[in-house]
Amino acid sequence: MGVRETFGTDVLLTGWGHSPFGKLVDETLESLVVSVAREAIEGAGIEPGQVDEIYLGQFNSGMVPLGFASSLALQVSDDLAGRPATRVENACASGSAAFQQGVKALLAGTARTVLVIGAEKMTHATPDVVGAALVGADYELAGTASRTGFAGIFAEVAKHYEKRHGAVSDTLGLIAAKNHRNGVLNPYAQLRKDLGEEFCQTVSDRNPVVAEPLRRTDCSPVSDGAAAVVLSTAPTPGAAAAPVRLAGFGHANDFLPAAKRDPLEFAGSVAAWQRALAMAGAGLDDLDLAEVHDCFTIAELVLYEVMGLTSRGEGRRAVEEGWVQRGGRLPVNLSGGLKAKGHPVGATGVSQHVLAAMQLSGTAGEMQLPGARRAAVHNMGGLAVANYVSVLESC
Repeated sequence: MGVRETFGTDVLLTGWGHSPFGKLVDETLESLVVSVAREAIEGAGIEPGQVDEIYLGQFNSGMVPLGFASSLALQVSDDLAGRPATRVENACASGSAAFQQGVKALLAGTARTVLVIGAEKMTHATPDVVGAALVGADYELAGTASRTGFAGIFAEVAKHYEKRHGAVSDTLGLIAAKNHRNGVLNPYAQLRKDLGEEFCQTVSDRNPVVAEPLRRTDCSPVSDGAAAVVLSTAPTPGAAAAPVRLAGFGHANDFLPAAKRDPLEFAGSVAAWQRALAMAGAGLDDLDLAEVHDCFTIAELVLYEVMGLTSRGEGRRAVEEGWVQRGGRLPVNLSGGLKAKGHPVGATGVSQHVLAAMQLSGTAGEMQLPGARRAAVHNMGGLAVANYVSVLESC
């Protein structure tokens, strides 16, 4: 099984680019898009004119004035003039939404080479602007004032979890510490400091409560950044790294009103995982690593259970017993995840694919997991409303 066997077409990641994530005061949305697009095209060993279609993942929601950014990538080269370019938005899953649109263009036969970009510029905006933009992705809170975005929403998830399964504060601190430790090795990460378990588990002046029970170390930061990938139906001669194959993918949306969703079920994520793994003909034991959407540490905890790493209510075992650590049964977020790497909303899904591809092509530098052959990427928008999973493998 796999994409190639299912559709009769290979989908390969043949080149990629990635900016630093963080407060990038000297960058604009345009400069970020152009730089990572150029890097991805050059990495694929192709000329700009060989790109057939372009997809840009960007959330925006008022964080930058320009609401029509689809053609920014054409600034890479005049040879891109006339190419179809589309901006794709699906909240925090905008990057993976753009990625899957690119995949479907290849499978439909309308393109042989697609450029996918994810980008976001956020740190210039005030907390109230960013917070209001982010809660625009929530059915109940859209249009209301906020300075903390989705922190309050995921804090409620943590409270529900504690009611059903017991205290999780120390477990969340272990997840934060793991991802900060991994982020030290990621040259693109926004937060490259090993904070340690005790700091992440303790409320302090430097680690205050943001929304009970979530502390600052339980929350991903506001970030600027971009990433890009070239998707092709065949290997490209002259590529800087070995291509990586898409083995399977899944996408599932859940209901938008909170009353129609169990806050701990993440049913859409469950469906996306099942579809991607089934298409790839793989199980969790076939994966060497996973990049998952840890916008908040409670999300990563629930996702251990969603993907089937543990049964419901036992996700703490995965981190407490070292399963998700480097060298464990299934290392999760070797990049540092959104927690340490940063979360420039539209860039996140593309970044996850790029960093997984780097692992599978043996080009991840200090982050490299020796012998990595197969990886999964999970990206979600809202509280598990828009859900995307990809399974990637070495060629």
